[in-house]
Amino acid sequence: MTPSPSRSVRALLPTLFCALALFFAVPRVQAQAPIEPAQLPARTTFYIVWRGAPAADIRKANNLFALWDDPDFAPTRAAMFDNLASQSTTGNPADAAKSTDNPKPGLTSAEAQEYSALLENGFVLGYLGKPESKTPPPPPPPGGYVQKWNGIFFIYNRTGKEALLTKAVLKMRSDEKQLPKLSQTTIAGIPALKVERASGTTYWIEHGKYAASANEPAVLEQILPRLEGATPSDSLAQSPAYQEAQSHLGGVLELFAAVPAVRTLAQSSENGFHLDAVLTAIKLEAVHSICGRMTLDGAKTHFQGVILGDTAPGSILDLWPTGVDSPPSLAIKPPSAISYSESQFDLPAFYQVLKRGFAASAPNGNNPSALFEMLAQQKLGMPLADALALPTGEFTTMQLSPSLDPDKSIYVFGINKKPETLKVMRTLMGEQITSERTEGDTTFLKISLSGNQGTKGVAQWNFYHLAVTPNFIYGAPKLESVKEALAGRDTMSAAVLTPLQAARADYPAKINGLYFFDFSKVDWAAAKAHWIEEAQKAAAKPTATTAQKAAAAKTPHLLADVNPQVFQRHLHEMAGASWKDEKGIHFDQWLQ
Repeated sequence: MTPSPSRSVRALLPTLFCALALFFAVPRVQAQAPIEPAQLPARTTFYIVWRGAPAADIRKANNLFALWDDPDFAPTRAAMFDNLASQSTTGNPADAAKSTDNPKPGLTSAEAQEYSALLENGFVLGYLGKPESKTPPPPPPPGGYVQKWNGIFFIYNRTGKEALLTKAVLKMRSDEKQLPKLSQTTIAGIPALKVERASGTTYWIEHGKYAASANEPAVLEQILPRLEGATPSDSLAQSPAYQEAQSHLGGVLELFAAVPAVRTLAQSSENGFHLDAVLTAIKLEAVHSICGRMTLDGAKTHFQGVILGDTAPGSILDLWPTGVDSPPSLAIKPPSAISYSESQFDLPAFYQVLKRGFAASAPNGNNPSALFEMLAQQKLGMPLADALALPTGEFTTMQLSPSLDPDKSIYVFGINKKPETLKVMRTLMGEQITSERTEGDTTFLKISLSGNQGTKGVAQWNFYHLAVTPNFIYGAPKLESVKEALAGRDTMSAAVLTPLQAARADYPAKINGLYFFDFSKVDWAAAKAHWIEEAQKAAAKPTATTAQKAAAAKTPHLLADVNPQVFQRHLHEMAGASWKDEKGIHFDQWLQ
C-alpha cells in the first residue's frame, strides 16, 4: 500500500515537525508566559505553556532554532503558518477541507511572515475541570439537550503585539463563512467580547499585557483575577499530582496533564456497564499525571516526557516492561539504516489488566473474557495466553533509503517460536496469503492488502511482503527492501553501532525503547522530490476524498520553495530512549 505523504513526513522528523507545528516560533525577542502554571486554579487538569522565543544568543547556538531562522526555510515557515490560520477560521481542519464553496483566499507569504511574529510571545493553553456543585442539576430543558461543560482556555502575553494581535483576530473573523454575532459583556469586572457562533459561544478579552479566551465565563472568573495579580486561595501548586511532576517540568515548552479522578463522575449506565468498577479493576489511580518539557542545551534540543505513577504490577502501566540491557533487534540493524526506532511492550501482562476490566464491566458477574478466550482458542488452535506469548513485544522500524522512501521503511516484530507463529499467521490471514516459500531459515509471505487477490491485474501496491525468521518478522511494501534488511544481519560493523552505543550510554541499565536518526545520511533533494511526487499522486487518486486531496495538496505547498540544503546545514542526529522505574515511564530524546 502506498503510504500517504503525511506519513512520509512524519517518518522523516517525528520530533522536529511536531515541535515546529506546535509553536511556529519565528524567534526575535525574549518573552515570558502570561501566567506561570503554579498560579493556575487547582482544578486545572491540563495545560501547555510556551514561554516565548529564547534570547538571541541561545537561539543562534541551537540547531533547531537556527533551522527555523534560516532564510532558506522561510517559504516553508510561511506556508505552515498559512495552513494553521486557514484551519483556525472554522476550528476544525476537516470542516476546512470540506469547505469548497467560495473559499476564502489564504494568507500571502508576507502576511504569514507578519502574523507568525505573534508566536514570539508566550502563551498558555489549558483546561479547567467543572466545579463541583452541592445542589442537584436542574431538569433538562424541552428537547432533552443539556449544555456540556467546556473548560478550555487560552492566555496570551500580548506585550508589544497589541496592534498585530487585533489585526490578526479581525482577519480571522472576516474569513469565516458565517460571521459571528458580537456583543459586549463584563467578566470579573473586565470588559469582554462575547462571540456567538452556531458551534458555540466564546469569550475574548484583551486587557493590559494579556489576551484571554474561554468558552465558559466561570473559567475566566477564576483566571482573570490571577492575571491581575490577585493572590488565589487555591492554586495548582497545591495539587499533589503537580507537586510530584514539578521536577519534570520547565523549559521553553512545558506540558502537564493530571489523570482526572473520573471515578467520582462514573455512574452505571442503563445497560449495566459499571465504569467505576472497571476503573478500579485496571487500577487507573496508579497513573498520576503525564508531563513533559522541551529545553535547550547549546546546539541540542532536549525533549523529555514521563507518565508518573505507581509501576507495581497490576495497572495499565504493565503495558511497558522493565526492559533489557540491549534491544535484540539492534543486532540486526543493517549498515544502510538511516533511522532505528525500537519499543518493547508486555502484551501478556497488559492483557491480564484488560481481562480484569472486562470482568468488572460485566453485569451479574458474567465475564465476557471467558467467552472471548474460548472463541480465540477455537480460531487459533491454541489458548489465547499461548498466542500472546508468541510475540516478544519488541517492535522496531528502520529506514533504509537516503530519500526516505516509505517503501524502504522496514518493520520488525520480535517472536519466540517460529512454527507456532506461522501457524497463527496462516490462521488469521487466511486467503490474504497469496504465496509462501522458504529459503534457509526464512519463510517469505506475500500478503494481499486488497482482499481480492483472485482478481487479475491487481496493482503491486496492493501487496505487502513478510519474512519470518526464527526470531523476527520483517515487513515492507517491497520484497527488495525485506531482502536488504535480511542481508544486513550478517554485515553489522562497529562503525554502525558506535553512534547508537554512544546514545545508549546516557540512559539507565534497563531500557524499553531506543531511537536514533542519522540526518547526515539523508539525500534531502531526493527526499523533497519524493514527498512532492507522493503528495501529487495522492491528490490525483479518483478515490481520494475532498479532505484527503486538501491535506495532500499541502505537502507541495510546504516544500516546493524550500532549499533542501537547509536541513543538511542544521540537522545532524537525533537519539533517545525510554525506560521504566518506580516513579513511572520515562521518554527522553534529543535533537542536534
